[in-house]
Amino acid sequence: GWAGEGPGASGKNRHVCHAAARLEMGSLWEEFNRLGTEMIVTKAGRRMFPTFQVKLSGLDPLADYVLLMDFIPLDDKRYRWGWGNGGRGPGLGVLSPSLPCRYAFHSSSWLAAGRAEPAAPGRVHFHPDSPAKGAQWMRQIVSFDKLKLTNNLLDDNGHIILNSMHRYQPRFHVVFVDPRRDSERFAHQNFKSFSFPETQFMAVTAYQNHRITQLKIASNPFAKGFRDGDPEP
Repeated sequence: GWAGEGPGASGKNRHVCHAAARLEMGSLWEEFNRLGTEMIVTKAGRRMFPTFQVKLSGLDPLADYVLLMDFIPLDDKRYRWGWGNGGRGPGLGVLSPSLPCRYAFHSSSWLAAGRAEPAAPGRVHFHPDSPAKGAQWMRQIVSFDKLKLTNNLLDDNGHIILNSMHRYQPRFHVVFVDPRRDSERFAHQNFKSFSFPETQFMAVTAYQNHRITQLKIASNPFAKGFRDGDPEP
């Protein structure tokens, strides 16, 4: 269904207070989320799969909007993949979000592995069609298929910089382009943010969970080479 997540309508500009977003491919995101979604980060930058796509409603058809995304760390951990239940077999270990660690992957589940690395430079990704009228944004599905993830701290291509073996929550923002000359005074009123918990993921340089690899190959149209037994395109 439609989601009006993030900051509520209270105190928001009338051009954004009724904005709602519906996550596309929700069932696929849920399927990945149940396994523990992983997204590849590379030095050159890698596109996300599933692609983050939303359908918008509630915008002013005649007003201009900028759409953008950012990614926030879910905790201050790094991870590793391993036995999460004392070696008794597969199972996710108990992870406390309040404990500062890093994550790693070994055999069956993600485990806390130490303090998080220093946060990567905070970046946002503007949808390339921004700014555009509300009518245009609502007319079709909004796809962030140009967005790329990198672990290169010196990246100069504008990609989103993330730390590998850390968990992230994508956020989507609708920003009203306020024509008033003193619009900066109203900046806090002119946006609405959305986050979908099923889009959370672990940033990795190589897939750790073989079930994630299998699901990516089965559901990604660009992974045909894998299905045919050919190397990755």
